[in-house]
Amino acid sequence: MRHTALPHQSHPQRPPNPPTPTPTPPAPPAPEPTLAPVLPAEPARPTLAQMIGQMLLVGFRGTALDPTNPVVADLQTANLGGVMLSDYDGLYKTWGLNITDPQQVQSLVRELHSVAATPPLIAIDQEGGQVMRFKPQYGFPTNVGHAELGATNDLAFTREQATVIAKTLAEMGVNLNFAPVVDLNINPDNPVIARYGRSFSAQPAQVLAHALVYILAHHAAGVGCTLKHFPGHGSSTVDSHEDWVDVTATWQWQELEPYRALIDAGVVDAIMTAHIYNANFDSNDPATLSPATINGLLRDQLGYTGVVISDDLQMAAITRYYGPDLAIQQAITAGVDMLLIANNAMYAADTVPRTVAMIEGWVQQGVIPLERIELSYQRIQHMKSSLAGTG
Repeated sequence: MRHTALPHQSHPQRPPNPPTPTPTPPAPPAPEPTLAPVLPAEPARPTLAQMIGQMLLVGFRGTALDPTNPVVADLQTANLGGVMLSDYDGLYKTWGLNITDPQQVQSLVRELHSVAATPPLIAIDQEGGQVMRFKPQYGFPTNVGHAELGATNDLAFTREQATVIAKTLAEMGVNLNFAPVVDLNINPDNPVIARYGRSFSAQPAQVLAHALVYILAHHAAGVGCTLKHFPGHGSSTVDSHEDWVDVTATWQWQELEPYRALIDAGVVDAIMTAHIYNANFDSNDPATLSPATINGLLRDQLGYTGVVISDDLQMAAITRYYGPDLAIQQAITAGVDMLLIANNAMYAADTVPRTVAMIEGWVQQGVIPLERIELSYQRIQHMKSSLAGTG
């Protein structure tokens, strides 16, 4: 503000005061750092070939990896969905294909993970009893089979045995067990189920009770389970490893009950199909290749939305009557999400890239819809997200 002199003053006028400077406002304080998370970049959309690679679960050769092993490129480049470990070499009729002792298996599984573009399923048949790839003679624990567990009929004992299996698998880095068997022991002379003590019981309620305990013990260890063999192999009179199996006259509706109850309980990670023919469901093809059995019976009627895995597509019930290429095409069309190819006795080093290219060609030609591949890919990723070492 300026001061104006009064009139008629005799003393000299004071010079006006300098203007009062306008104070500079203080700088605003620096904002406090926030704790908002940095969001990861949106993952790139997988290519068609990458999605198809995830649909394959394949056996391989070797107890350790080197850069020349085809499974290295399968996991790195072809985005292979999973591998199956086995101890028996069907090509050379010797033991020790992938398994010699616990330390070797742990090292092998670490190598598999280290080269994989996408965390793979590491799968195995470890039911207990006569069907175990991790055998006591290799340094693994002994476990009783399903038939003995069912005969004892002590759920606490079943839980104890299943816990030993599951913890062993988890320690080895295996995240998917092809078990439990939920086939009913209908035919006591069954050459592939009863013969090896693989069924808990002929009674659906007893099979359900033991299977549920078995599954929950695996889940507690971060290991997934695979119900098998849908829609029921327990009444068969022929082994599907050896030939065509027709259960039209022997199969019973009660064989679906364990599947129905376990699906309703929300505990099913995956279901494996059987290479069995039942004219009541499909007058042409076995379950693995049957849309009426997988999409119709399993998905529409039983309400299953999870992963369907084929039994080994190199078994005689398939190869003798269809050949590998037709079987793969029909299995995908039928609703199978993961194609199991043991690649053992019928070994081929190029199994994975050849199969991926073949399926990719079918999609491009319109033989298999792209949406069919996308749906399987989504189911597989959802299942993997809940398993140790894959999420």
